[in-house]
Amino acid sequence: MIRFLRSKMTSLAESVATTPAQVPRVPIPPKGVDYRGKIVLAPMVRSGELPSRLLALHYGADLVWGPETIDRSLIGAERRVNPRNGTIEFTRMPSNGGRVEKAAKPSVIYRLDPVREKGKLIFQMGTANPDLAVQAAKVVAGDVWGIDVNSGCPKPFSTSGGMGAALLRTPDKLVSILETLVREVGEPYQIGISVKIRILETPELTEALVTRLVRTGITGLTVHCRTTPMRPRERAIRHQLRMVADVCHKAGVACLMNGDVTSRDHGLKLMEEYGVDGAMIAVSAEANSSCFRSEADGGLDPWRDVVYQYLKFCIESENRYGNTKYLLNMLIPGKVKEFKDAKQSKTYADVCRRLKFDDLVPAAMQLDEILDLTQKQELGDGEHSQAVSKAVQNAKENNESARAAGGGSSRPAKSNTTSTNNATTTTVDPSVPAAAEVSQQSSVAV
Repeated sequence: MIRFLRSKMTSLAESVATTPAQVPRVPIPPKGVDYRGKIVLAPMVRSGELPSRLLALHYGADLVWGPETIDRSLIGAERRVNPRNGTIEFTRMPSNGGRVEKAAKPSVIYRLDPVREKGKLIFQMGTANPDLAVQAAKVVAGDVWGIDVNSGCPKPFSTSGGMGAALLRTPDKLVSILETLVREVGEPYQIGISVKIRILETPELTEALVTRLVRTGITGLTVHCRTTPMRPRERAIRHQLRMVADVCHKAGVACLMNGDVTSRDHGLKLMEEYGVDGAMIAVSAEANSSCFRSEADGGLDPWRDVVYQYLKFCIESENRYGNTKYLLNMLIPGKVKEFKDAKQSKTYADVCRRLKFDDLVPAAMQLDEILDLTQKQELGDGEHSQAVSKAVQNAKENNESARAAGGGSSRPAKSNTTSTNNATTTTVDPSVPAAAEVSQQSSVAV
């Protein structure tokens, strides 16, 4: 009997000795999300608006990051619920270039779906100041499931303001931003705070940075496997990835990877290979969001099916048409006839007709009315059947008169275009004739 008990105790001791130590995990806030085991949509300016996020979720994305939103653009924004579709919109009044002859309309800075994005949406912020970061985060904290700080964007508009990848060179500031957000937003609102970085030039530099960041109270860290000078066309480098994951895991922080992840199956394979907890998909999602669906569940959908679903979400969300058109140019293959058709369309009704999505046309026409796009419609029946609207026709006639009188092209309208996330405001020189103004406004670049 004694020998039996001794044998059992020895076996138990050997079992404990060979069982790996429990990996620590920081607590996930009650309203936060655990990033582990997730394939997610990466934060992308213009490509991360609400319809794109809904499309990714439709095809199986576990979480979605919204586009980077600059802190100052959100501070002071008004929260409202759209009575037509129930989306939550954060808006502000544009300056309108000081013009008073035309009433300014609120610009939508950020839009989310509280039902379909529930428990799935992470808000990404561009900031270089702890106080501004807190002010901006508090505007949306009650409607999102996480706040992510962008310290990886290499674009000059971000780094010139000390944001994005510039924060990698000012680690004290980045640590201060994260600690302040954890204390003043994460804890009271019971959501997680995370950060997205790029790797540095050497593993030693990256390790030192990550070691500091995971001590700030964050619940997740995403590492983009490129250095700041690298462009998207350059292949991601992953030799530092396992080290970053190990540092995160010792602190109990979830680690996600980003960079050349092409599909759900590919992401899961990389997670296993490098020991990370999750993977972000960016470029592949712009081309075909059904990449979030595994091969076992059907794999990639034909582009027409993806575009149909995307347009449906755009119409339901009342998405700005310029943004919709931008992503259509990526979702529709450039070699097919429909690519040119979509590019020439100026309204939702037109693009739905050109792509032969006839069942979407009635809702598209209603949205064109809401967005004041009906004067641009070129195709259709009834009162919308004229090839061009009267305003555009007058613009063409005036331009022709100007060319005839001056022996050349008419003087182009001077414009001042500013962009705040998904809201673009174009002001036109009031000295330019009204007809030319109409023509200019109808071709604002996406």
